[in-house]
Amino acid sequence: MANLRDLRSVAPILIGSAVMLSLAMGLRQSLGLFMQPAVKDLGIAVAEFTLAVAIQNLAWGFLQPFAGAAAARFGFRPVLVAGVLSYLAGLLLLARASSALDVMLGAGLLIGLALACTASGMAMAVASRPVPPALRSTVLGLVSAAGSLGALIAAPIGQLLSEGYGWRAGVFGFLALGLLMLPAAWSAGKVDKVALPPARDEANSAMAACGLAMRHVPFLVMSGAYFICGLQLVFLTTHLPSYLQLCGMDPMLAAEALATIGGFNVLGSLFFGWAGGRWSKPALLGGIYLTRSLVLAWYFAVPPTPGSTLVFAALMGFLWLGVAPLVAGMTAEMFGLRWQALVQGLAFTSHQLGSFLGAFGGGLVFDLLGSYDLAIRIGVGMGLVAGTIQLLAALPRWPGSMRPALAG
Repeated sequence: MANLRDLRSVAPILIGSAVMLSLAMGLRQSLGLFMQPAVKDLGIAVAEFTLAVAIQNLAWGFLQPFAGAAAARFGFRPVLVAGVLSYLAGLLLLARASSALDVMLGAGLLIGLALACTASGMAMAVASRPVPPALRSTVLGLVSAAGSLGALIAAPIGQLLSEGYGWRAGVFGFLALGLLMLPAAWSAGKVDKVALPPARDEANSAMAACGLAMRHVPFLVMSGAYFICGLQLVFLTTHLPSYLQLCGMDPMLAAEALATIGGFNVLGSLFFGWAGGRWSKPALLGGIYLTRSLVLAWYFAVPPTPGSTLVFAALMGFLWLGVAPLVAGMTAEMFGLRWQALVQGLAFTSHQLGSFLGAFGGGLVFDLLGSYDLAIRIGVGMGLVAGTIQLLAALPRWPGSMRPALAG
């Protein structure tokens, strides 16, 4: 009962974090809906649009550790609010774009900066701080689940506005939804008033925390597998609408698939948040990566149908953001709460390098070969390797331990 009272007292922080995460991820995951009409309207190549998405993911990844360090020094609220303002500026520039450069600055750099300040890394760090360790994995799953609902709202709204009034109207619709992130970020920023628990073998500086992470084998394995996670997921969010259109499917099917992914994200986040509090987090991660790769191989092996596409979206959704509570929980267990946003940002940099390859590489392969076949084979193969290594890292004999020891 005491734990439940504790959660009620910090509910505004957790709700604000979940709403912010939901909109940040939902809007970002649905940008692929505008690729085909924007490419035709602006007279640019598919690879130029996907380069913007790749820039977004690189900016998000490389700026995430700096956002985490800034939150440790200045507090979460100013970082979160600045991120929302950057998101709004990026959507506005995209809606008014007249060239590939505008798309790269708006959908790429500005939204990438915004995601570093508002998306999973920061939201999970915010949600980790005010809850007791026994409930942390479950709470992270709840926040991640709520954060999965954004695509359920954003994708259908974006598609309907785009079909009825043009792709720019769809982006302006996203801008209106993005305004809701401002009060959510302000509420989540109340976490700055929550005192950190007593430090337990934590590094005493940002540089020390980074050095510790870069020498810790389980963290490096987790980060390497996270690279493949980013490659697979961003390939799908960027290229699935285009793939379905090339296969002659109804354009609304892409929005329905993205919305289905968002809906089943909720179930996956809840399950893996709960499971991470009971079983090995590294083993669960390895299982996610292996299963996800097998599902990808099945779906793309045969021509898509509306039914198979929605089943595929449901399976992928269940396996999508379930990694978030697991990675966040592992990072907190290994390095403590003070540097969680920073160290998790280092892992996320690896994730975003994979995202860059998934977005831009997929577009490049398509432009060169006229199909996605090679890109899909590469993504499946790398996923099977990553999942196997992550599972091996869960074995008791694997070198290293979950929590590293500070040097001397």
